[in-house]
Amino acid sequence: MRPFLEKLPAIPGASWSLLNRRLEEGIPFEWHHHPEYELTLTLNSQGQRFVGDHVGEYGDGDLVLVGANLPHTWASRARPDPARPHVALVMWFRHEWAQALGEGFAELRPIAGLLARAEAGLAFSPQAASRARPMIEALFEAELAERFLALVRVLLVLAGDDGAAPLAGTVAARDLDSADRERIDRVLLHIHRHYAAGIANEDLAGIAALSPSGLHRLFRRHMRTSISDYVMRLRIGEACARLSSGDQPIGHVAEAVGYRALANFNRQFKALRGMTPRAYRALFRG
Repeated sequence: MRPFLEKLPAIPGASWSLLNRRLEEGIPFEWHHHPEYELTLTLNSQGQRFVGDHVGEYGDGDLVLVGANLPHTWASRARPDPARPHVALVMWFRHEWAQALGEGFAELRPIAGLLARAEAGLAFSPQAASRARPMIEALFEAELAERFLALVRVLLVLAGDDGAAPLAGTVAARDLDSADRERIDRVLLHIHRHYAAGIANEDLAGIAALSPSGLHRLFRRHMRTSISDYVMRLRIGEACARLSSGDQPIGHVAEAVGYRALANFNRQFKALRGMTPRAYRALFRG
């Protein structure tokens, strides 16, 4: 199993990192986190993205900024052009790096506001993503100094995007010691792989090597929500992705994301989204 804490590549002579990731077989589900912020532009790929307790659809040109230590992954389903690979243009930088820009240059202070908004993850509007896309693509071809300046320009553009949408409903506390971080990592990985199949708290407690009550306290303290609410948000998030992108009957959607009783699904969906699943689907019908 891949380690949950991802170690990012270092680039000699650079203060931040980047990766041009090209995958013929698709983007795999690799649930992970790291202390750096991550800006990812996804090209020629369609599927689902998972950020904290958010589950949503993504497509070509999707642009997302993920906060520090916020668990996330993408999982592809298809690529618009089968002759070309799935592409993820990924940029990583630390909070201190961006904070120093804002503190050192008054013109760059909007970047600090962008970081605060990105703590729970941000999906940028199609307009902002379209504007930033050629800048990001050119950035990967630039020399070190110009690459740095290009990233600053991109962040300033994104800082002005009033249409950027927050993603995760809950954000993990930052003050985790290593033992608790490892426990939470193991539990979150299991939850994200099995939330649709049903999850017993006793099984999660065993994974964490804690009593059920001990796990409940640890999870609530560090995830700022209960296990049941976290699972509910994941299920409803996937249901939203299915309702907005397909014609699967609502009862089948409910069962696919882990609900055996349609009435319970309808009740929890309305509590979280403020409308029924049928009304939510209608938003995406022309």
